[in-house]
Amino acid sequence: MDIKKVLLLGGSGFIGTYIANRLSQRGIEVTIPTRHRERTKALIMQPGVDMLEADIRCAKTLTELMRGHDAVINLVGILNSRDVKFPFSHDFAEAHVELPKTIIAACKAAGVRRLLHMSALKADPKAPSEYLASKGEGEAIVRAAQGELDVTIFRPSVVFGLGDSFLSLFAKVLKASPVFPLGFGHARLQPVWVADVADAFVDSLGAAASFARTYDLVGPKVYTLRELVEYTAKLCGSKARIVALPEGLAYLQAGLMWLAPKPKLSPDNLRSLQVDSVCEGGDCQLPAAWHPTALEAVAPAYIGRQTPKGKLDGFRYHAGR
Repeated sequence: MDIKKVLLLGGSGFIGTYIANRLSQRGIEVTIPTRHRERTKALIMQPGVDMLEADIRCAKTLTELMRGHDAVINLVGILNSRDVKFPFSHDFAEAHVELPKTIIAACKAAGVRRLLHMSALKADPKAPSEYLASKGEGEAIVRAAQGELDVTIFRPSVVFGLGDSFLSLFAKVLKASPVFPLGFGHARLQPVWVADVADAFVDSLGAAASFARTYDLVGPKVYTLRELVEYTAKLCGSKARIVALPEGLAYLQAGLMWLAPKPKLSPDNLRSLQVDSVCEGGDCQLPAAWHPTALEAVAPAYIGRQTPKGKLDGFRYHAGR
């Protein structure tokens, strides 16, 4: 399949920026709908990237956006909702369930067969968190469209890299406070580098072998959440004391943080941590020739620069010294 033009939904986010860059580097035209075009100046400068202000929740608008494109990539997702409703709130339903329905209908109306969809590792309609449950339902809806569309689904574990809200957030808190309260430190994760995720999407675009496939995207190593926080502390030179919180206090902390204007943690995030985000055993479905990059090969380059020496090294690098 010859892919020359892609509609990238959620393209102005962390992962979307990397995918847009990869597509641009390969000479593929990219259209990225956004509600705030002026906030995406870095992407606008990329060759072949067109940023359009549009509301993709409108079926008619989305259908018109798709015309003339060879493929659609859906990365839209949210981590938190102001509402709580089981199995999931309206916000989660709108982003993870209703939008995929609209995308599928628009693909059919616009005559675009190729659809790549971002889900999440361990997504399941019966999962304990609203995030994983809604992602699971959306994934099932996309999978059911296979046949009428050529679908590939990707299920990453937690994604790290320059610009993330994962290790970078840990580093910010660790440097700002002498104490780091940590709940669910025993939770197991298999972090994957954002550049590897971007390559998996772009490599699969025109590959017929990836049609009707669901791929788990994970790094080469499993860590506990506490191990990741401790490693981040080492990289950023923090001496903060990491204090394990019992489950009740962890949920209290998450609930208080959830009340912030831009919450970094919510009770639902903790419910997601009840399910280990790892890929082990025979059920693991990896892309062909999947060789993920080790976290230790990447994290020092962007977390380590938050130390005085790291910042100096960064200045020297950009100055060519």
